[in-house]
Amino acid sequence: MAGVGWKLHGDGKHLRPGEVVRPDERLSWGRTIGLGAQHVVSMIGACFVAPILMGLDPSLALMASGVATALFLLITRGRIPSYLGSSLSFVGVSAVIASQGGDAGTLTGALLVVGACLAGCGIAIHVLGARVIHAVLPPAVTGAVVMLIGFNLAPVTASTYWPQDQWTALATMLFTGLALVVLRGFWARIAIFLGLVFGYGLSWILDKTLGRIHSADGSGKITDHWRIDFSGVSHADWIGVPTFHAPNFSASAILVALPVLVALIAENAGHVKAVGEMTGDPLDDQMGRAIAADGAATMLSTAVGGPATTTYAENIGVMAATRVYSTAAYWAAAGFALLFGLCPKFGAVVAAIPGGVLGGITVILYGMIGLLGAQIWVRNKVDFSQPLNLVPTAAGVIIGIGGVSLKFTDNFELSGIALGTLIVLTGYHALRWLSKAAGTQQPPLLDGGTTDYDKGAGSAR
Repeated sequence: MAGVGWKLHGDGKHLRPGEVVRPDERLSWGRTIGLGAQHVVSMIGACFVAPILMGLDPSLALMASGVATALFLLITRGRIPSYLGSSLSFVGVSAVIASQGGDAGTLTGALLVVGACLAGCGIAIHVLGARVIHAVLPPAVTGAVVMLIGFNLAPVTASTYWPQDQWTALATMLFTGLALVVLRGFWARIAIFLGLVFGYGLSWILDKTLGRIHSADGSGKITDHWRIDFSGVSHADWIGVPTFHAPNFSASAILVALPVLVALIAENAGHVKAVGEMTGDPLDDQMGRAIAADGAATMLSTAVGGPATTTYAENIGVMAATRVYSTAAYWAAAGFALLFGLCPKFGAVVAAIPGGVLGGITVILYGMIGLLGAQIWVRNKVDFSQPLNLVPTAAGVIIGIGGVSLKFTDNFELSGIALGTLIVLTGYHALRWLSKAAGTQQPPLLDGGTTDYDKGAGSAR
């Protein structure tokens, strides 16, 4: 079967300077299994945070990530070493759907539809070529959508998590920021996870020394409560199968979730390029297959009540550090994820993470997601002095972050992420077409210095 046969690299124990273990190679099975465990540790923080923030079962999410990774490796025929964990891109979507009265089934139904659309886009890209991504989703558009997805989450931190324990949130934020900046190598890649452990431990100490806290609880009600509620842990079994649930479908929820499709395509394309550069194997011809595989994995996960999946940069970082790109290590990681998913007590411990800790983590995490959009602009040298880039992006980002809404009927409106993405995407292409049709060339905007246009206008006067 393609993607599950590996040649032993050298003696299976050592790597000479400059050597790498290619995707179709492996080290000894002991070392390969150890690397698989390292991949799990690297991704487990984000993989658990995402379902907790979306109100989904973290144990099911971890199990689904293992199955999703195996499916991805099979579909891509072992050419793209990647781990598929829980996607954080839908956290804002989950908050909007919950505010509209939707439950976990409504959320997973919307994510399943997005997964199907992602798989369809992947197939189209595979047939038409990777160039279609750049034509439909230029960097100005992609960066704006990623930015508004991240910054749209700011109110969730400010109104839901941070008020539950502001001082623990502040301490967790400072520790996590310090870890991200000061630590190096493997420890830097699990800094978010270390922040969770720190905040968890601090909350436990404060409960023991100071007693209950008078603040908002998870429902927003001001009350005296423990920072950590271990009741779910004590009742959870050591071994068990996560609770599955079927998705249900709501048109309004689907419309809220669909804009994230843009971010997922951009994210997958970026990860495929990064892996191709590291392995020395150009993978542009596999980009469509990888995107379709992620879509199929998302459909499989959400069909049983799990979150959407995506390729994880954390694991790409582990490969860069170890120079081991063997897909055998990812099969081992998938196996570990399945085993952890079968331990409800482990999941209950993670689900008991205090709101204040999540407040400190999400202040950084949501901001990082948003600033990835700015990174896309910088890397692609998007020129915002040009009105074509500036106008639709400015309007879409403010609409998306500010929660502007557009009401069509009593039962249907577009707002936030959905409306912001629609404005950026349609606005960019419409203005681009109109500009070409009219043959106009607009002067740069927001330019701090004298431009060639100004000089030309001055000489004309």
